Amino acid sequence: MQRQQILIEADELLNKIDNPNLKIFDATLLFFAKEDEPTSFDEYKDRHIPNASFFDHQLVSQADHKYMFMIAPEDQLARAIGGMGIDNDSEVIVYTRQTIASATRAWWVLTYAGHENVRILNGGLPAWEAVGGQLETGHHQYTPTTFNTNIKSEMFVTKDDVQEMLKQNNIETVYTLPLEAYGGKYITGTSCKPSQTLTDEAYMTIASDEVLAEQLKDESQKDRIITYCGGGIAATVNAVAHLIAGNENVSVYDGSLSEWMGEGLPISTTDESA
Repeated sequence: MQRQQILIEADELLNKIDNPNLKIFDATLLFFAKEDEPTSFDEYKDRHIPNASFFDHQLVSQADHKYMFMIAPEDQLARAIGGMGIDNDSEVIVYTRQTIASATRAWWVLTYAGHENVRILNGGLPAWEAVGGQLETGHHQYTPTTFNTNIKSEMFVTKDDVQEMLKQNNIETVYTLPLEAYGGKYITGTSCKPSQTLTDEAYMTIASDEVLAEQLKDESQKDRIITYCGGGIAATVNAVAHLIAGNENVSVYDGSLSEWMGEGLPISTTDESA
């Protein structure tokens, strides 16, 4: 996939903001917010791109699963995406106010479900403001509609898939968090490429094609790439970066370390944490 199929720059969005077919979503996840602090939805209501709605990741995740943000079954996805006001012809833009990872996760989920026209606002809300984009308050909800799924099952893999793939030399399984994130723990037999190496310093903007090509050149030699993190969010940054770099055969391990460690599967630890 080419860069412009996945990303939209703020100046382009500014020029088309009045397009009636445009559906814009704030997909921000606040990973470390305390109970007495504003939620992602609270902050969305305080300031967002005009007419943007809120992308609730919980709606596209299995509510009864013991691991967070596990992708929902097909029927739930269809209801949730249609309920957001997205049909198969909508032009969808997702963005965040903080790290780009929650926007890449929203993109990954919608694309997995079969939507063909989704892009990520590169640089998120700060980029929008930098080009003079206006903000509004309150909650905007698009009219619910019907979304017909066309599941791209290859975009996600399970723990059983990963166990089999780790036996194959032509598949690279990549940890996308800094090694110290989980106390130096990572899945045995995997490599590490923190997703921050593929973005700007603020972790809001996907790096240039030249930087991606350089950073991903070793992984791109493999027949297939599997990305994982703590819970399937940051892993989508690397997965999207691979697609932009022209490496199409990439999947996200949805359960990631949370599930892998929770199920007692083989873990290694860096020397630094010993």
